[in-house]
Amino acid sequence: MSKPVIAITGATGFVGTIVMQQLQEMGYAIRALTRKDQEPIEYVEWINGALDNPSSLETLCEGADCILHIAGVVNAPNIAGFEAGNVDGTAAVIKAAKAQGIRRFIHISSLSAREPQLSHYGASKAKAEKLVGASMLDWTIIRPPAIYGPGDMEMLDLFIMAQKGYILMPPKGRASFIHVEDLARLIIALIPAHEDATAQIFECDDGVEGGWSHDSFGRAVGMAIDKQVTAINAPKILLKIGALFDRLFRGKKAKLTWDRANYLSHPDWVIDRANAPSPSLWKPAIETRQGLKDTARWYRKNSLID
Repeated sequence: MSKPVIAITGATGFVGTIVMQQLQEMGYAIRALTRKDQEPIEYVEWINGALDNPSSLETLCEGADCILHIAGVVNAPNIAGFEAGNVDGTAAVIKAAKAQGIRRFIHISSLSAREPQLSHYGASKAKAEKLVGASMLDWTIIRPPAIYGPGDMEMLDLFIMAQKGYILMPPKGRASFIHVEDLARLIIALIPAHEDATAQIFECDDGVEGGWSHDSFGRAVGMAIDKQVTAINAPKILLKIGALFDRLFRGKKAKLTWDRANYLSHPDWVIDRANAPSPSLWKPAIETRQGLKDTARWYRKNSLID
């Protein structure tokens, strides 16, 4: 019996790339949305288009059995940018899936959707979740916490700081983390219909009960590069000032934005274990300290850190 055909948005991003690799290894047929021409890859049919191009979305969904909606906007200059990418984009994918008869819809959200009042990003993710929930499709939503792993550029600044012997962390609090390969395995595990996964919102992490304190995670980053570091908890106002300087010096490439400073300052980004997938369906396989070492190795290989 042939495997299902999987349609993917966000296929060229950090998470989507790893999902694609794992699907290829398993022999799935893949239809992947891309804004730019891509090199031919076994099992993959590239579909040129974008979330704001309805005809390309219908082409993407044509003949597919399941869609993985991974694409999203994590950084935007204003609320309109988040709404366009995360809300309007999700609505367009749902419409295309319905038009092409796709039933299974796996949506990658964010733990930030749990606290939509904190940021434009979280609010847009929460709105997108409501659209998925009202879609009448066979849907499952995944809310990952902070995602890291080889290829990640969001945490690179932490490793760069660690080389200097210190890491600037958010105000005191706790957070969950997940390795990108573990997240990809969960996404793929949800492709078949599961009675205990339909119309469910799952939160997932590395399995560390109670998550990581910001200080302990900062020290773990230091250990990944064999460096003893001092973790400094920056007050919220300092993060916001840092966001202004980051925007000044890096413009649209700024990692620490005003919006991100808001939700980073929240003291509790630990997943709710009651909302985790059943261990019979999925459980994390990568211990975070080892995962951080693998990430550091990738940064060094690509000359991003010394």
